Parts: sequence; C-alpha cells; structure tokens
Amino acid sequence: MYRNKKIALVIPAYNEEKLISPTLESVPEIVDKIYVIDDGSKDSMASVVRERAKIDSRIELIQHSKNMGVGQAVITGYEKSTKDNYDITVVVGGDNQMPLEQITDFLDPLIDGKADYAKGNRFIVEASVFEDMPRIRLIGNSIISFLTKIASGYYKIYDMVDGYTAITRRAIELINWDKAWKRYGYPMDFLIRLNAYGLRVVDIPRRAIYMPGERQSQIKSIPYALKVSPMVVRGFFWRLNKRYLFRDFHPLVFSYYLGIGFFTAGIIYGVYLIYRQITGWGVSGPKAIICAILLIIGIQFLLFAMLFDMYQEQ
Repeated sequence: MYRNKKIALVIPAYNEEKLISPTLESVPEIVDKIYVIDDGSKDSMASVVRERAKIDSRIELIQHSKNMGVGQAVITGYEKSTKDNYDITVVVGGDNQMPLEQITDFLDPLIDGKADYAKGNRFIVEASVFEDMPRIRLIGNSIISFLTKIASGYYKIYDMVDGYTAITRRAIELINWDKAWKRYGYPMDFLIRLNAYGLRVVDIPRRAIYMPGERQSQIKSIPYALKVSPMVVRGFFWRLNKRYLFRDFHPLVFSYYLGIGFFTAGIIYGVYLIYRQITGWGVSGPKAIICAILLIIGIQFLLFAMLFDMYQEQ
C-alpha cells in the first residue's frame, strides 16, 4: 500500500523466461499485488514465475491459452485488478527495461488528483537517451509520436510507445476495453480512448534501460510504424465523433472535417493541374489560384482545429 491506496502491478510477458525473474525481484514493497499475464508463452516462463511465487506471495500468474497480443494482456490485468478492488494499476514489461524504483513518480500524480493516467517518457530525463536508443527505433518512435499527438489530442506528451504506465480504477471502469487494440501499438490506442472520455494524462520522466546482449524489443520500428498508422488514423476519427459529437459538443470537429475536406480537394486538384501541364494542356492562372485557395483554407481550418483541440487538454 502506498499513501493509503492499494497498488497492483500488471506485467504482460511473452517468452521472457530469462528476464522475468529479475523483473519480479525488483518490485518494491509498496506494491500489494503482482499479476503476471503469460500471453501464451512457449518457453519456461510460467515455471519461473511459479517458483518466484513461492517466495513472493503477492505474485499471481494468469495464463492465456494462446497469444492474444500485449494489449489484451494489459486489459486482462486491468480487469483483474479492478475486480480485486485495487485503486491504481501500474503496468511494466517483463523484460526488465523499466526501473521500478521510480514507481512512486507514476503513483503520486494519480493519488494527488492531477491525472487519471501516467505514462513514461524516456526522452526528458537526459539527452543521452537519443544516443542510447537504436537509431531505427528512434525514427519509428518519432513518427508514431507525431501521429498519436494529433490522433489522441494529447499534444504536450511524447514517447507514445512507452509501456510504463499507471492508471486509476475510475479510468479503467469508465472505458469500454472490448474495442481496444489488442496487439503492439496498444499504448497509442489507449491514449486515444482516454482522451475520448476526457481523462487527464501526464508524462513521467523515467530512466531508459538498454542492456547489451539482451533481446529487449520484439518491435521492428519502421514496419511497426507502418502497421499501426492506419489504426491511429481510424482512432483519430473515432475520438472526434465520440468526444465532440456524442459525449459532448465542440465546433472544432467541423473545423477538422472542413480542413481535411478542403486540403484533400486542393491536393487532388493540384495533381490534376500537374497532369494537365505535363500533357501539354496547360494551366491557367485562375485554376492555379483556386488550387492554392483550397490548400490554404484547408490548412487554416486544420490549424484552428488543432489549436482548439490542444486547449481542451488544459
């Protein structure tokens, strides 16, 4: 227990027989319950967890009969911790990448009522993380973070893919997790859903751990970014309708749709004019002006919409 709040720790893990033990050994005493979600592992991880549970009675192993995705593993942990009446649920990976000595940094904003969800940010602790993180992962992270800022409406946070998080029981109960993204990319989808329900999110500076010689990440950054981008785009439109049309109303939703419409029309018309120029038909001045007007109006609508969306985050 920490500051009179019952704390649960969820550890989604897949084939982590080597690193799950040091992860469990580093869990501080303030954590009341540890749920290890074995997402259909094919190695001996479950046996390692059971042996550790003989020493630490807080540990409970929950096994999926097949691999359902890390997002589903987290949701399984959410549902179990909520059912068992824990006030705050922290999530870390089973690969010993996340410094559990910093767990109170994630808990304090939630207990103080400043946020409903806290997430790690490895980029505001020290500049060296940009050098320590593999370049290809840094590029993929940057692409996804930029897209997710727009899609989620949380423009002031970064490192969207970080899985070190904490969430209140109220937030877990408020969101319908049945439609949530179940596999890699779940942190971005979760942020979109949090914003749709008007929940507050805070970035927590946290130390990054990269151990030489160990398999740390199963994600190949660029293919990962390409795979989850359509999900992020779909989530953006879902969030706009959910938050600003159905749950509440704000005219920024029209600014977004008008901006997308005008900008898209300008792009299509511009391509048409380029085709005319290439094929020798030529392009008149008025046609070029119309194309420019469409693009400018679209950009203005989009910028105003993003500005209003950012104000909603306050």
